[in-house]
Amino acid sequence: MNKRLISAAFVLCLLGPSTVFAAERTVTLAVKNMYCAACPYTVKASLEAVPGAAKVTVSYKDKTAVVTFDDAKTSVNELTAATTNAGYPSAAKG
Repeated sequence: MNKRLISAAFVLCLLGPSTVFAAERTVTLAVKNMYCAACPYTVKASLEAVPGAAKVTVSYKDKTAVVTFDDAKTSVNELTAATTNAGYPSAAKG
């Protein structure tokens, strides 16, 4: 019984830190090719389809997308790839 308990504790110690360091991050993307008022809807849909994206706000006026995401599930590179694949290349600002 003690060996199982110790083994379980050891496994939890190994697996636990990976979720401890996961964090919610926010990035602002500069988005190209948004030329009409309907474009932000496509950009938003492409970003919301990325697993880990929690909140997406797109501004046609500023040509930006602000994305809050779980960095344990996705990355800035995956977010920019999503907009690029939808026809709207983007890059992180600043």
